[in-house]
Amino acid sequence: MTDQTIGAPQTARGQTRVNSPAQVLLASLIGTTIEFFDFYVYATAAVLVFPALFFPASDPTTALLASFATFSIAFFARPFGAIVFGHFGDRIGRKATLVAALLTMGVSTVIIGLLPTYAQIGVAAPALLALCRFGQGFGLGGEWGGAVLLATENAPEGKRSWYGMFPQLGAPVGLFLSSGFFWVLLHFMSQEDLLAWGWRLPFLASIILIVLGLWVRLSITETPEFAEAVKKDKRAAVPVVEVFRNHKRSLFLGTFVALVTFVLFYICSAWLLSYNVKVRAVPFLDALKLQIFGSVIFGIAIPIAGKIADRVGRRPFLMVVTVLIGAFSFLLAPLMSGSEGALYVFVTVGMFLMGLTYGVIGAALAAPFPTQVRYTGSSITFNFAGIFGASLAPYAATWLQKTYGLGHVGYYMLAASVVTLLCLWASGRDEV
Repeated sequence: MTDQTIGAPQTARGQTRVNSPAQVLLASLIGTTIEFFDFYVYATAAVLVFPALFFPASDPTTALLASFATFSIAFFARPFGAIVFGHFGDRIGRKATLVAALLTMGVSTVIIGLLPTYAQIGVAAPALLALCRFGQGFGLGGEWGGAVLLATENAPEGKRSWYGMFPQLGAPVGLFLSSGFFWVLLHFMSQEDLLAWGWRLPFLASIILIVLGLWVRLSITETPEFAEAVKKDKRAAVPVVEVFRNHKRSLFLGTFVALVTFVLFYICSAWLLSYNVKVRAVPFLDALKLQIFGSVIFGIAIPIAGKIADRVGRRPFLMVVTVLIGAFSFLLAPLMSGSEGALYVFVTVGMFLMGLTYGVIGAALAAPFPTQVRYTGSSITFNFAGIFGASLAPYAATWLQKTYGLGHVGYYMLAASVVTLLCLWASGRDEV
């Protein structure tokens, strides 16, 4: 493949073919939707079925913590995926790398749906589950950064936040589809059938989404900014080396700018689901209904964030939202210990704030890195934030609630807000 082929896709008449806005936004959205569907199917199963099927020798709380431990493996895999896929994304192009990332995530998810359980093969079952979870994280580590760049590097002047929010919409859409899938299953089968075989269906259904995603992704051309970098031979020899050598400040600040985004989301999704089912004894269907409702609120807030951030600037917008998340942390304990209506208030406020911060964070993390290392730099930053903010959030919140009470889960969220606010304050206007 020549540089001309990579950088300047040609039509039959020799003219450069340009992606339409609809192509760009659909390709960035469909990929992240599939990736996050796969990711959240696992998160839901980690609460509803995996403790019983893959960790049955433990008491219920220990089994849940063990299940959350395998859940966290993906976040430690994601930086490795960011480095590997980022290297090729910055060297050979966004498009081919995005296709490879999608396949890696999808295949790992489908294999989970085929795994034997602990009752069938013993300790090998959770080991294989952990390996597949690593594959999920590895693939998502390469998907997110490329999808954001596909959108933002095709964005018109002054609309980077708006374009950058489209791949972010994949998170609420994926959450809605994954929770909805389990909700439908429980309407048509008993919990016994769900544990026996029904839980496999969402993982196997990923095959359909993968085919759809590949068809969309293969129809697009390379981004104009990367094509220009190829034309001028400005690609980095080893992007990860350049990122750690010349962009350490952006890497560090970006990681913790995104910290509260991850903490808030996984408290309002994976931990909330486990708390409702295991502690409040909320029926599975009602707990999933609450999560589906939250995904809708999440999705509504993301476009609002994109519009406002393009007008007022990403940095001041994120600072205001982070302060609001810190204030919200004081409401966690009273709302979570209240009535069903209070739980809906908690989810409404929490997921709306989540949409506001998440809708902007993609464009914010990509902004400080030059084109030749942007795929690698933004991906590593996002996935480092996942390690510090998300990998342990369900585990830590479960432990804090059981050991010290709900108030300390709120303090955990508050601490993340303070760290993020300090890093936003330390960032320059052009660094977010």
